[in-house]
Amino acid sequence: MPDVYRSKPDALSDVFGRRRVVVGVVHLPALPGSPGYRGAAIDALVDTALEDARRYARGGVHGLIVENHGDIPFAKPDDLGPETAAVMAVITDRIRREVGLPLGVNVLANGARHALAVAQAGGAGFVRVNQWANAYVANEGILEGPAAAATRYRAWLRAEGIRVFADVHVKHGAHAITADRSLAELTRDLEFFDADAVIVTGQRTGDGADLAELAAVRAATRLPLLVGSGVTPESVGSILEIADGVIVASALKEDGVWWNPVDEARVRGFMAVLDR
Repeated sequence: MPDVYRSKPDALSDVFGRRRVVVGVVHLPALPGSPGYRGAAIDALVDTALEDARRYARGGVHGLIVENHGDIPFAKPDDLGPETAAVMAVITDRIRREVGLPLGVNVLANGARHALAVAQAGGAGFVRVNQWANAYVANEGILEGPAAAATRYRAWLRAEGIRVFADVHVKHGAHAITADRSLAELTRDLEFFDADAVIVTGQRTGDGADLAELAAVRAATRLPLLVGSGVTPESVGSILEIADGVIVASALKEDGVWWNPVDEARVRGFMAVLDR
């Protein structure tokens, strides 16, 4: 397989200090400017996020992603206000100081530059971008890959150390715009556009990734590979035979529901499966 981009240090080793990772997701409550926000004080928002982060940390995960999932329905990047990045930066910084785990940031929907700003201000080591290259039809409409603008913004911030974890064939979207190109080629596009890791998902939040698709992505890139949805204690063994890490949320929440608080016992149980 010929290289499509210059070789680079392993992003998982750089961010997490290890090559096999479990990353929990801190789903933030509705933030100022979103439809569900009802005027909660910033301290209250911070406290909610911190409690989930503490439970993940005590359960033994290797890192966290801070994500504005409570802002549903999500706005397109150009419609995201500065208040989203401002509040997320405060929360990210507080989590970093409190739990000391490696952090990432995901600003929905596809807010790559917002995420970079949050990561730079809050001390996070990576951002997740759901559509880094090409374009797709999402719940929010047509979203275009922001790699060119985002990498220039990262350079302007002097934040080149912040890694980009990019989804391929991301959930909640249709890729008919690029249907004439294979999954392998879409994966190589991420590498060509300087992503640092690749994420594979199912069709929706909580849906498992197809193992055949995961294997096809693995064969197409030398970048670290993670699964970003639907990972359970029952499926994680098969997934980690192919992938280098998993991003987990729903399976570690009370009753397995993404909007519920993190269940520390579920986290410990999940990590125990990995230890075995």
